[in-house]
Amino acid sequence: MSTTTSHTPPESEGQSDGAAPGAGVRPPRLIQNEATTEIPVHLLFRDGPDPVRVPLAPALVGRRQGTGERPRPGRPVPVRRRPLPETDPELAERPARVLPGAAGLFAGACGLTGALVTTWWAGLLPPAGRALGLPAGTGSGLGLAHWAAYAGSGLLGAAGFGGLTRGRAGRAWVLGLFGRYRGTVRRTGLLWVNPLVPRRRVDVRLRHWRSEAMPAVDPDGMALRVVVLVVWRVRDTARALLGVDDHETYLRACVEAALARVPVEPAGGARGGTTAAGDALTRLVAEETAPVGVEVFSVQPVRVEYAPEVAAAVHRRRIAALDARQRASLLGSVVDSVEDTVTRLTTRGLVELDDYDRKVLVRDLTVAFCSGRGEPV
Repeated sequence: MSTTTSHTPPESEGQSDGAAPGAGVRPPRLIQNEATTEIPVHLLFRDGPDPVRVPLAPALVGRRQGTGERPRPGRPVPVRRRPLPETDPELAERPARVLPGAAGLFAGACGLTGALVTTWWAGLLPPAGRALGLPAGTGSGLGLAHWAAYAGSGLLGAAGFGGLTRGRAGRAWVLGLFGRYRGTVRRTGLLWVNPLVPRRRVDVRLRHWRSEAMPAVDPDGMALRVVVLVVWRVRDTARALLGVDDHETYLRACVEAALARVPVEPAGGARGGTTAAGDALTRLVAEETAPVGVEVFSVQPVRVEYAPEVAAAVHRRRIAALDARQRASLLGSVVDSVEDTVTRLTTRGLVELDDYDRKVLVRDLTVAFCSGRGEPV
């Protein structure tokens, strides 16, 4: 009996249909890259949608894997502060329509004249008027026409005299009607303004405000109490009165916010002192208040002191630093004096010193110089 044995090539093993996977099944060929990442060959040539690519995080910049290199931090993305929103475009200061005061006086005089003429017309002129030579009226009483004439004359006189106002230097009137801005009056002298339009007075002069003690910090993070002097004025009256609830309160809030962001160094510091802090505060507060029509010229710290809870510790540290500098200066001057004395004695041949004698002389001179300056050895 003969037995026929068929030999199957090893390449065909594990690839026949219906064959169960086993230990003799050879895995598909792989490609290994230098980063030790295994990629199956069939994934490189498959027909399908593109894989989703996940972007690398910007905080870390990775390097080649398997090389022992650690990821290095990338450049930090600068955080940009959002600018303040602009106010309503209609809230821009513009001149209001006003008339000279002479127009109001003329209208008021016409109203009074009309009332007198109506009285004469109605025959109600008092005897005092007749004594002045005025003719007697032809009317016998008040009628509908007389009342109409009185009403017209009264309205004309009230409008003429009621709209008179005085414009003063450094002051302005903001006019509004039915919730709408009508204009600003910056003219001076006697003026006539529509008496039906509400008016609000604004001070547009250069003003200064000295704040109370506000919390702040120095460049080292120590708590401070700072008093600042702010020089400012209202540049746009419409935005200052209608853009915010109270522009003076808004200015105080902006100064407090700027002090929370800008470190203030006491006078005499090595980082610019109060001058550098004042420039930074002026720039920040001016940027914050510009959209509301307030122009800031200067924000300068006028008094800087440490908070009560840290004032004692800072004072002790300053005294210790001053004492250390004084001792170092004294020691340097004593050493220079001793060196100069020993050098002169030896170069002129006044004494001959060996090492031991030189050490003794230096010690005695040091004790003498320090005792002469009142400092203990």
